[in-house]
Amino acid sequence: MKYTVIAQPIPENLSRFYVALSDGTIAKQEPDGREIVASMQRAKIQDDGSVQWNEVCYCATPLAHERQTVYDFYFTDIHTELVDEYPELSGTPFWDTLEKAK
Repeated sequence: MKYTVIAQPIPENLSRFYVALSDGTIAKQEPDGREIVASMQRAKIQDDGSVQWNEVCYCATPLAHERQTVYDFYFTDIHTELVDEYPELSGTPFWDTLEKAK
């Protein structure tokens, strides 16, 4: 299923998040690690400081495994919306912010 996700990043955890995303730690996670990395590479920062991204997830509860293993350590106020097609995302690339946080 396709979701659009909006969440608030935890600023003090962004450097650790970047390391885990870029060193292969998260990418190795089965079954969703590569999708998490790809989603963060597509993610955009909104004017209010939230981060928005599109992601595929097949959990009965949207992003259940992803939240338990990754997202809940780096984001708060995570909201998902089931979509038929991904909306176009606008804003500043989140990956740029992550790189600067390292």
